[in-house]
Amino acid sequence: MPTLLRRLPLRWRLTLWYAALVTVALGAFGGALYRTVSESLSKNLDASLSRAVTSLDYIVKQKQQESRRPLRSPRRRRNALLPFEAAPPRDSLQRDTATDEPDVVWMAIYEHILLNTRTFAIQIADTAGTLLWHSSATRDTFPTFAVLTRDEQLPPPYPLLKTIVIGGEHYRVAAVRSGQVEIVVGYPLTEIEQTLAELFFALKIGLPLVFVVAVLGGYWLARYSLRQVEVLTNAAQDISARHLNVRLPMPPVNDEIARLTATLNDMIARLEQSFQQIQQFTSDASHELRTPLAILIGELELALRRPHRAEEYQAVLSSALEEVVRLSKVVDGLLELSRAESGQVAIERELVNLSQLVLDVCEDFSLLAEEHGLELRVEVQPFIQLIGDRTRLRQVLINLLDNAVKYTPRGGIIRVHLWLEQVQVHLAISDNGIGIPAEDLPHIFDRFYRVDKARSRKIGGSGLGLAIVRWIIEAHGGTIWVESTEGSGTTIHIRLPIDANAHEPTVSSHHHHRTTYAQSSTSA
Repeated sequence: MPTLLRRLPLRWRLTLWYAALVTVALGAFGGALYRTVSESLSKNLDASLSRAVTSLDYIVKQKQQESRRPLRSPRRRRNALLPFEAAPPRDSLQRDTATDEPDVVWMAIYEHILLNTRTFAIQIADTAGTLLWHSSATRDTFPTFAVLTRDEQLPPPYPLLKTIVIGGEHYRVAAVRSGQVEIVVGYPLTEIEQTLAELFFALKIGLPLVFVVAVLGGYWLARYSLRQVEVLTNAAQDISARHLNVRLPMPPVNDEIARLTATLNDMIARLEQSFQQIQQFTSDASHELRTPLAILIGELELALRRPHRAEEYQAVLSSALEEVVRLSKVVDGLLELSRAESGQVAIERELVNLSQLVLDVCEDFSLLAEEHGLELRVEVQPFIQLIGDRTRLRQVLINLLDNAVKYTPRGGIIRVHLWLEQVQVHLAISDNGIGIPAEDLPHIFDRFYRVDKARSRKIGGSGLGLAIVRWIIEAHGGTIWVESTEGSGTTIHIRLPIDANAHEPTVSSHHHHRTTYAQSSTSA
């Protein structure tokens, strides 16, 4: 059954679960109701029987004390009052003759029966078991008190309550012994049994009807609830790799389906961005690889058309080597980015003296800056330490300084500033070079993106340096951004957190270390 249920559509599973839960809940309620009504009727009947037998016991005791005579059977007297007969005139009750005086005890019992709203069967016997009187509510007599209590191991409670069968009919009886008299009051259980039977029949008919109504209602509710899912399904079928700009319709109500729709739309947006990046990457990579390959093919074909002198072959091979080196850089950069994005490149965690690392890299670039007629100014706050990858951080500095040297004209100034800001390290590398147009700033960290493509190829960049820089900084938990004005220069800002496992950064009490590698256009 569970396997079959799992194979059903979600709509039918929800319907059956809903109908089953409603039916079980109402069945439990019906069972509790049946039990409650049964117990309530039984308790009420027992209370009524107890009150009746207690009242009769009280009457018998009182009247016997007043008359000071034992209770006798009314049939032994000539004009005795028979049960349920009309009472004689009052003046006849006042006569005190031996032949006409009625028994006041039976009169009291008779009055009690007339005033009682329920038809009890009453039986009175003496302690010897001799039946003195019983009402006409039943043709059969009840067992005496002694017989009723014969099977009781302990003295019964007062009064004794018991269920017996008389003439094929169930009676609930209450019995009590009062002095020399035993009183038994009974009531047939037919009414209670009939009431419970009608209640059981109503529950037996009602529960299947409730189940049918629950199935129909549950199916409607499930269909109504899943209607938006069908809308989303139909809309999702129209979305493909060529139509990722389409979004799922948002429901009018902000519920679980709406949150699911928003999540799916966010996922589609990320997929669209990924597809666009893949398409852009494929286009850029093919363009970057096609140009050096075309140059290689052209030069090699030219060299093979006819014999050349050794110098000409050497020039062709040098040009081919330059293009091969360019291809190697592109492939290496692509491989590194691909491995980084797939999580195959691990960032080492070690204590790095970033101040010393910046000074070392700047010292290495001082010669390159001198060759290009540039001035490199370095201002580093000493003894700044953090937890990171020394090799990757060095790669960041090399790429940024290399770009600054390439795109700064002769006579320009490159500034490197490193300082500590609370619990973050701030690095700024600026120049007064050609700058970057505002429309190009959001894309400079994209793969193969170049502001001036013709000049970038002449300079020799692969278009992957800044993309690798951004990955390294983000892998260290940092941020990188660019400020630039076209024609006025560019500043790249980097913020890196100090890892919680690192030692407290040590800052010297001396003034900031300022180093100027004096290279200018005149000295070059």
